[in-house]
Amino acid sequence: MPSPLPDPTTPNLERRLGDWARARLPFALAEFTMFVLKQGWASLFGGLLLLAIILSKLIWQPDWPLQRYDALFLFAITTQAAFLWFKLETWEEARVILLFHLTGTAMELFKTHAGSWGYPEPGLFKLAGVPLFSGFMYASVGSYMARVIRIFDMRFAPYPPLWLTFVFAGAIYLNFFSHHFLPDIRLGLFAASLALYARTRITFRISDKDWWMPLPLAALLSSVALWVAENIGTATGTWLYSGQRPEHWVSFAKLGSWYLLLYVAFATVTLVSRSALSPRSPHSR
Repeated sequence: MPSPLPDPTTPNLERRLGDWARARLPFALAEFTMFVLKQGWASLFGGLLLLAIILSKLIWQPDWPLQRYDALFLFAITTQAAFLWFKLETWEEARVILLFHLTGTAMELFKTHAGSWGYPEPGLFKLAGVPLFSGFMYASVGSYMARVIRIFDMRFAPYPPLWLTFVFAGAIYLNFFSHHFLPDIRLGLFAASLALYARTRITFRISDKDWWMPLPLAALLSSVALWVAENIGTATGTWLYSGQRPEHWVSFAKLGSWYLLLYVAFATVTLVSRSALSPRSPHSR
């Protein structure tokens, strides 16, 4: 399977920002500044969707002919099309992100039917009570993963057997459904994540120096960011958990759910980022 094409807009932007930072800042501060900027660039889709959720909550009026959920759906579709048009995502990545979008929508349909959470506002673009923009929230996680791997030139090594990572991701996904009827095995899944990935280092490049982080730690930090974003979603009343009010914080237990779901997203993205699953050549600088 061919590797995804590089993001053509990133090198020019990074070069300009990097030159500015390195000319004015100490090395450590310049690296941190570029790390934050590149993370923001990688999470552009999710950031735009989150901004749309906040702004639409602030300005939307109930007597407008277009419902807020429908506007968010149209915004998400337009943003995804723009990402492809401006080559911020490759078509290979978009197909895998679509797969994660569909698996996320399937979970939304089940969870809302089970009463885990709900979407209180009306909308035309709804399927069994689930607004169609919700699938794009999962797609934004897949988009971030695909883009951050490419933007940071990440490598994951030593990497577990690929088939085992797909089995693990499948077990996580199934447990999100089965724990409503059977014992919840998430504690075992947490342990399995460490058993599988504790040795796996994410090697990434900010400028011309390699840095590394254990994969489970990166998943934990990413789950914290997603938990914060989820609190913004509930604070705006865009969706609410059963018994929750908009002013209530989302339970810290959801950190564990996001931590596990990130492994599902990562396994899905590796379908097109296969070249990242091996160490970088020492001559690739």
